[in-house]
Amino acid sequence: MKVLNKTRNECLGNVKIADTFISRFKGLMFKKDIKRGLLLEMPEGRGRRGSSIHMFFMKIPLDVIFLDSEKRVVDLATLKPWQIYIPKKPAKYIIELPQGSIEDSGTRIGDIMEFYR
Repeated sequence: MKVLNKTRNECLGNVKIADTFISRFKGLMFKKDIKRGLLLEMPEGRGRRGSSIHMFFMKIPLDVIFLDSEKRVVDLATLKPWQIYIPKKPAKYIIELPQGSIEDSGTRIGDIMEFYR
């Protein structure tokens, strides 16, 4: 699946989907590099803390984009291994990408994203 920033007409790359508890928990742990990012689909009704992510057992830093149910960017973060992050607002979707993806695409809070095959 590809991720597109519709607001800026920028493709952020390919992602795998993580839509189960195990796939979301495991995420990109133990990877030395990533060819594809990860799109985490969160269960309904999660608050800010329920949208948090961890970087336990990560070997590389990541750019993380938090989206609401309308796929609008509500928070952005660049995280290093072993960090925990709670977004500023609850997220329905969380996109994990290689570090530099946010800056390269010019993605900002308020942008609208789209996922397509």
